[in-house]
Amino acid sequence: MGMIEFAIIAIIVLVFAGMLIALVVSQKASQRSQALALIRGGSSGAAKGGKKDIRDQRRAEIAKKLKEQNEEEKKKKKGKGASMADQLAQAGMKISVKAFWINMVIVAAIVGAAAWFAKLPVYAVPMISLVVLFLVPRMLIKIRTGKRQKKFLEEFPDALEAMIRLLKAGMPVSEAISMVGREFSGPVGEEMAKIYDTQKIGVPLHEACYEAARRMPITEMQMFATGIAIQAQTGASLSEVLGNLAHVIRARFRLKRKVVSLSSEAKSSAMIIGALPVLISGGIYLINPDYIGILFEDPFGRVLVGGAAVWMCIGILVMKIMINFKV
Repeated sequence: MGMIEFAIIAIIVLVFAGMLIALVVSQKASQRSQALALIRGGSSGAAKGGKKDIRDQRRAEIAKKLKEQNEEEKKKKKGKGASMADQLAQAGMKISVKAFWINMVIVAAIVGAAAWFAKLPVYAVPMISLVVLFLVPRMLIKIRTGKRQKKFLEEFPDALEAMIRLLKAGMPVSEAISMVGREFSGPVGEEMAKIYDTQKIGVPLHEACYEAARRMPITEMQMFATGIAIQAQTGASLSEVLGNLAHVIRARFRLKRKVVSLSSEAKSSAMIIGALPVLISGGIYLINPDYIGILFEDPFGRVLVGGAAVWMCIGILVMKIMINFKV
């Protein structure tokens, strides 16, 4: 009977895990299509006389170039994720991959030794060490990358507007980028300084910008690199392209803040709903341990507790996906 219940629970978990994966994939596809639609900025409409406006043509060129760049990146990395060197560069960590892993092995060994001296179960010591060695570093890198990208986006519109003023004053593009790299601190100044240093040694400016877009893999940086590439190929007005980009970034920030304020009630409700079973079970255990203790003593009761825990985790993930709007 226990095996049958385990099989039923496993099948249900697999079905809902597949649904969750499909939901995440469809959400990412919709985000990508929304980004491209935002870049086009309504460029599909025809102007009077059956001809497109020059501004719409430039927007269409940027959207097409960005789409081609994304397809090239997908072909290069098909079946492969970002390498550890790329992840460290995206997080802004100036350390080699070898030194990073050596440090993490040392930390995992120290944590494993601490778990051993704390007299934890024998099987728990290697599990804790493996978690510290493989999961914790990636979580830390992901958190640091997210903070770096957020800080970059906060300063990027001001950097673009400063660059526009320099271009209108007659300064070359490379010198404008160099000036922004000197005047701005943080991720924006670092990336602009790297772009200038890279093109200074002979690399074309647009290729240096695409390299920076790989270190800062966000749509806004890819749009900036695409605008530089189009300006180099067609001689389009770079100040106009950068002005539109700065406007789009600020509009996205306004929309993001509005989404956060509108979804705050749903987030609070999700936290309360997720905490209620744990709090109620703990309260019942404190009041009458024998009443709820049968769930942990009986084999079938442990199966029910495990199934309830799995369902709670699935529900929390679904609620997080539903209220985590990407702008």
